[in-house]
Amino acid sequence: MINIPESDQKRIVIIGAGFAGLTLAKQCLKHKFQVVLIDKNNYHQFQPLFYQVAMSGLEPSSIIFPLRKLFQKKSNAFIRVTEVSDIDTQAKRIHTPLGHVNYDYLIIATGADTNFYGNENIRKHAIPMKSVSEALYLRNVILSDYEKALTIPDFSERQQYLDIVIVGGGATGVELAGAIAEMKKYILPKDYHEMNVEEIDIYLIQSAPRLLKSMSEKSSAKSEKFLTDLGVIVKKNIRVTDFDGSKVYLNDGSTIPTNKVIWAAGITGNRLNGLPESANASGGRIKVNTLNQVLDCKDVFAIGDVACMQLESLPYGHPQVAQVAMQQGTRLAKNMKLLSQGKEMQSFVYRDLGSMATIGRNRAVVDLPRFHFAGFWAWVMWLFIHLFQLIGVKNKIFVFMNWIWNYFTYDQSLRVIIKTESKPKRDSEV
Repeated sequence: MINIPESDQKRIVIIGAGFAGLTLAKQCLKHKFQVVLIDKNNYHQFQPLFYQVAMSGLEPSSIIFPLRKLFQKKSNAFIRVTEVSDIDTQAKRIHTPLGHVNYDYLIIATGADTNFYGNENIRKHAIPMKSVSEALYLRNVILSDYEKALTIPDFSERQQYLDIVIVGGGATGVELAGAIAEMKKYILPKDYHEMNVEEIDIYLIQSAPRLLKSMSEKSSAKSEKFLTDLGVIVKKNIRVTDFDGSKVYLNDGSTIPTNKVIWAAGITGNRLNGLPESANASGGRIKVNTLNQVLDCKDVFAIGDVACMQLESLPYGHPQVAQVAMQQGTRLAKNMKLLSQGKEMQSFVYRDLGSMATIGRNRAVVDLPRFHFAGFWAWVMWLFIHLFQLIGVKNKIFVFMNWIWNYFTYDQSLRVIIKTESKPKRDSEV
């Protein structure tokens, strides 16, 4: 078994150090629990800013934070960097390549990974962005392709390296499209003065009738206007049926020649082996009750993107966003305390604080519970909310200084190609 000291404290094992798992761990450590946090990485990564790493706007180290540094002063915190192969709910233990771990309470916070909807060609050739390593890989591909494009005299062949297709009109797709369009407008003419940047076409493909379908129609329309003003070609009510590495095939029969497809079209939960069939929900998620208890499992809970709490008002569960994850982590930490005191746990009630997306400099859309707004002040609000959600004072300062520098200079200093041996594997939170 994994070497973890025995204790008279109840042991809470948390699988996943994303927003949900980390929030829960920090709260539980304030009480008399032994907390074991298991993740395949030794750091927490701030997913909302992956696209800025991919677009050379931020250093990767600015949006990640070492787990051990976070819990340096917590003697009842134990971190193990490994993956979980399966769960034995009868013996109350989990199995990993390093050995097994016994638990009193198990919390599954494994998050979600990219959903390719069973298309192996797209899985093989498209570029997802669910980890820092994948964001770095995308940055390398974009910059390397621009370098190659300069050496190709033939227009048609050159387009393969210049044009970019983004699939998925949610927040990730919209923010990526805006960032790439701004790079085309402000950065590439300075770096690649011999390149005709007008040859670069940026496509955003959305299968739904509008972008940001989880936000208001007003915000959706405004985000589309922002993107088209930046020169992004927005295609709605269109699905990508295949991608062979050199050409995108659409369901209307048309094709787009390119070797770069960024896949932001959906996610699937990272469900673990060993849970009962009754706990399986669609989309790789785990069915839980209003206390976040996994159905038909004792002392096992699930929170965040992987949890599916089906309610009359939410037949498919809560939206898979950071706010839900953090609120579930906070509520479950309180319930763990109540449980240890022999008191009745309280149901989770989601408080919708609103949603937002940024589409480049001075452009963002914000939906609050009572009103919606867009433009400069929405952009400022987006910046500060994300800045304060970052972990670590140094990270906050570095990100803020980068944003200030980029804003006034219309430039970024991180456009370096860091060679990797191969495309990174699917990198979920666990």
